[in-house]
Amino acid sequence: MLEAITAFAAALEHAARASANTVDNYRRDLMSLRRFLLERAAHLGRDETEIDPASITQDHIRGWLAGMMKTHRRATVQRRLSAAKAFFRYRENAGLAVNPARTMRSPRSERRLPQVLGQDDIAKLLALDADGHTPAALRDRAIIETLYSTGIRVSELVGLDWRDIDEEIGMLTVRAGKGNKDRVTPIGEPALDALFAWRRAMPIAWEAQGPVIVNLRGARLTTRSVENIVRDRITRAGVPIALTPHGLRHCFATHMLGNGADLRSIQEMLGHASLATTQRYTHVSVNHLKEVYRRAHPRA
Repeated sequence: MLEAITAFAAALEHAARASANTVDNYRRDLMSLRRFLLERAAHLGRDETEIDPASITQDHIRGWLAGMMKTHRRATVQRRLSAAKAFFRYRENAGLAVNPARTMRSPRSERRLPQVLGQDDIAKLLALDADGHTPAALRDRAIIETLYSTGIRVSELVGLDWRDIDEEIGMLTVRAGKGNKDRVTPIGEPALDALFAWRRAMPIAWEAQGPVIVNLRGARLTTRSVENIVRDRITRAGVPIALTPHGLRHCFATHMLGNGADLRSIQEMLGHASLATTQRYTHVSVNHLKEVYRRAHPRA
């Protein structure tokens, strides 16, 4: 199965032009299935070191999903089933095996609304270390400012090069993000100021083709490193919600909507393929309005 997963990942990357992040996620999800099947074989007393993909049945996949439903979010289970479906569909199209996942349905989505910070909490987060002038402090501030100013994904942030920032018109070119499509999105002046303050303090010479967000040795930061930076600043700022970089994307969209931006424009800026994905932010605004009404109206 290990060889089959490697072949599928290569086909996904080259034929389907999937992003590196998507390929990594699919590979990780399929390795989870392989690990489950090896553990199941060991539990049944079979000394197996590898799994034949052609031997996998719908019952095997159901057992894998059922175990995850006890410990994982439903969205994770849905994503992993999607990875399995894509894997077996690829093998079926190649004439290698039947597709045991073809008729399987994903579990229903949880109706979970994203947690967002109020604008006062965002201001508190942005004000943290405002007087710091070390390269690390300036870089970390630029990270927060850019994520909130643009709503880009953390993978898109770490993929930015200096050539992608147009200071004159205040726009970013986000290259080959989710869906493998470039897009252009606005960036505010405070975020631009923070980015160029970081560039002046960079411990290595910057290049137009070089990365924007790097460590102090000049290597491009990973998404995990950015997540750790955001988590640390959230904690130190005393913000009540344990927000992730993706949470700042939710804040961007919710605050834009609350201040009068239309859904279509927000969809373009976020890079959503479907307006339905963007529409979940209307639920956040409606809940906020209901809470304001409940607290303010004498006969609410």
